[in-house]
Amino acid sequence: MSRFKVTGTHLEGLKIVERNSIGDSRGFLSRLFCADELHSNGFVKTISQINYSYTEAKATVRGMHYQQQPYQEIKLVSCLRGSVYDVAVDLRPKSPTFLQWFGIELSADNNKALAIPEGFAHGFQTLTDHCELLYCHSAPYAAEAERGVRPNDPKLKINWPLGIQLLSERDANHPILEDSFLGVSL
Repeated sequence: MSRFKVTGTHLEGLKIVERNSIGDSRGFLSRLFCADELHSNGFVKTISQINYSYTEAKATVRGMHYQQQPYQEIKLVSCLRGSVYDVAVDLRPKSPTFLQWFGIELSADNNKALAIPEGFAHGFQTLTDHCELLYCHSAPYAAEAERGVRPNDPKLKINWPLGIQLLSERDANHPILEDSFLGVSL
C-alpha cells in the first residue's frame, strides 16, 4: 500500500503529494518522506538537509527563494501546524511554463505537501497564526548561491490570498524581474 498519492500540476515536474495517514483512537502515523515511493515522482536525489520554520503572524509572506548551481535543490514542503498558501514559480529558461506560478493550501489538516523540482523559486503566505513548516532539501544551503525574486513582482502577478501584509526587508528587496532575465541555469 502506498503512503502517498502524487498528482501533477500544470507546471512540469511540480507535484502535489498527499499523505495517507494510518490512525485509530490513539492518533495517527503519517509518513513525511519515503525515498522509494517519491523517487519515481521526481525526488531523485538524497535528502541533504531538513529545515523547520515557524512563522508567528497570519498574512506573512516568505519568499520567493531559490539557489543557483551547483546548489539547486529539490524541495518537499509540508505544513505541520496551521495553514499556508504555498507557491512555486517556474524559472527554467526552456520551460513552456517559464515565469508561471502554482499555489496550493498546505495545512496540518489536509496532509498535502508540495514537491518542487530544481529551477523553481518557492515561497508561502501564512493563512493562520503560528505556522510550522518542514522542508526536505536535496542540497545544503549555500549563502553564495541564494537568490530570490520579489513576491509582488509585476511579471509574476502572484495572487496572494490575504495581500502582502508582512514581508522581511530582505524579501522586499529581491530584484524585480527585468525583460533580460533568462531564468536559472540547470
